Amino acid sequence: MSLSNKPIVWLPFAAGGMLAALLVPALMLVLLLDALQLLPPGSLDYPRVVAFVSHPLARVVCVGVIALLLWHAAHRLRMTVQDIGVRSHGARQVAARLCYGAATLASVALIWAVVVL
Repeated sequence: MSLSNKPIVWLPFAAGGMLAALLVPALMLVLLLDALQLLPPGSLDYPRVVAFVSHPLARVVCVGVIALLLWHAAHRLRMTVQDIGVRSHGARQVAARLCYGAATLASVALIWAVVVL
C-alpha cells in the first residue's frame, strides 16, 4: 500500500477553513461596528493595535491564523482549477505545486517578516 500525502494537505486546509468560518465573520463584524462608531472610542486605535501585536504570543497567533488561511485558500484554488476542467494528471500536479508552493512561500515570508520586523 502506498502512502498518501492527503493528511498533510487536509490538516491545514481544515484548520484554515475552521478559522475562516469562525474568525473572519467576527473580525468583519468588529470592523463594521468600529466603522459605524458603535464601539467605544479608541477601541481599535493604532497604539492599541500595535501594543496587542507587539506581544510575542499575539504574533505567533497572528502568524498561525494567517498561514492557515493561506493554506485553506491555496487548497480551494487548486480544487477550483480542477473543477473548471484541468483534469490531466500533469496539469493537476502543476496546479498543486503552484498553489501549495505559493502558500508555503507566503507563510515563510510572513514568518520572516514577523521575526525580522
